[in-house]
Amino acid sequence: MKRNIASWVQVILFTAFIGFFFIINLILPDKEMSEVENRYLQQLPSFSVDDLESGKFTSDFEKYTNDQFFMRDQWITIKAATELASGKKENNDVYYCEGGTLIERFTSPDDDTLKQKVEYVNALNDKLDVPVYFAIIPGAAEIWRDKLPANAPCDSQKELIDKVYSWSEAENVDMYGALAPHAGEYIFYRTDHHWTSRGAYYGYTALMDAMGMEANPISHYDVKDVSDSFLGTVYSTSGFTWVKPDSIQTFVDPYDGLEITNYPQGKPIDGMMYDTSYLDKKDKYSMFFGGITPLLEIDTGNEGLPSLLIIRDSYTDSLTPFLLEHFSEIDIIDLRYNNTDISQYIEEHDIDSVLVCYSAYNFSIDTNLYKLAR
Repeated sequence: MKRNIASWVQVILFTAFIGFFFIINLILPDKEMSEVENRYLQQLPSFSVDDLESGKFTSDFEKYTNDQFFMRDQWITIKAATELASGKKENNDVYYCEGGTLIERFTSPDDDTLKQKVEYVNALNDKLDVPVYFAIIPGAAEIWRDKLPANAPCDSQKELIDKVYSWSEAENVDMYGALAPHAGEYIFYRTDHHWTSRGAYYGYTALMDAMGMEANPISHYDVKDVSDSFLGTVYSTSGFTWVKPDSIQTFVDPYDGLEITNYPQGKPIDGMMYDTSYLDKKDKYSMFFGGITPLLEIDTGNEGLPSLLIIRDSYTDSLTPFLLEHFSEIDIIDLRYNNTDISQYIEEHDIDSVLVCYSAYNFSIDTNLYKLAR
C-alpha cells in the first residue's frame, strides 16, 4: 500500500512539474534574442499543409519549443556546470581550459574538401597580374593547445595549414610562425574565437615580412584599454557563464585624412575605424570597423603607396588598422555577403595586391570561396 502511494506521489509531482512549465511557456511572451547565446531565437512558425507534409513545420516547431523554453539561458548554464562537476570539461563542443579559457573544438575537413578550397585561391592567382598573398591564421585551439584538457579530441590546425600551403600557388604568409613564439601572451580572447589586437599585431608582422615591407615595432603604438567586459561568441555557446570577461585594446589611433566608406546594405555610408557604440552591446568585437559588412573601402590618405584588396573573414577587422600606414587604399570584401566579380573589381579599382585571409576554422567551413574562381 505504501509503495502504491509513493508511486502516485511521484506521478503527481512529475505531472505537476510538466504542467507548470507547460503553463509558464504558454503565458510568457516569446523572446527574440538569447543574451547568453548571442543569437536570434526561433519564433512560432506559421502553419501550412505544404510545410507539414515536407516536415518543415514540425522541424521549426521543435526549434521553437527548444528556443522558447522557460529559463532557457539558465538551463544552459546548469547543464554546463553539471558537465564540469562530473569531470567532463566540454559542453557544446567548447572546452573549459586552464585559467578559465574557453576553446572551441576543431575538426578538420577531409583533404578533398581542403584541396578544392585551395584550388579556388589558385584559380584567382592564375587569373591576376598582381600578387596574391594567402594567409591562414591558427586559432587558440592550436597556439594554446597546452591549455586543453588532457586527451581532449581536437584536430591540429598546424597540420591543416601545412597541407593547404603545400597545395597553394599563391604567396603563403606564415601566420603560425609569427604567433607561436608569443603563445604566452594575451594574443587570443579567452571567451571569443578571435585574436586580440596584440595577436593581430603579430599577424601584421608576418604579412609585412611576406610582402617585403617593414613592420612597425610594437613600441610604435599607443595601446589603449577600451573595454574590460567583453564576453565573446565562445562564451555564448559554451554555457560556462561564470568565466571572467575579456578586455579589448586598440593599438592604432584614427587620424586626419582617413576616409572609410561602408556598404552594409549595398549603399555607401560613412564608416568608422572604431565604432565605440558596440562597446555598450553584447557584440563588442564589432567595434572594429562596425563588424560584418559586404564591402569596406578605405582611403588612407597616404598618396603614392600601393593599394590592397583583402578577401576576408572577421579576423581582419582587428588586423586592418595596422596596415593603414602602408597602403594608399585598402578595400575589404566578405564573400559571404558579396557576389562581386573579384577579377573585375581588381581591374576597375587598379588594385596592386590581394590578400586572401581566413582563420583556420573559418577556412575549413566556408562555402563561398568558389566566388574567387569565377
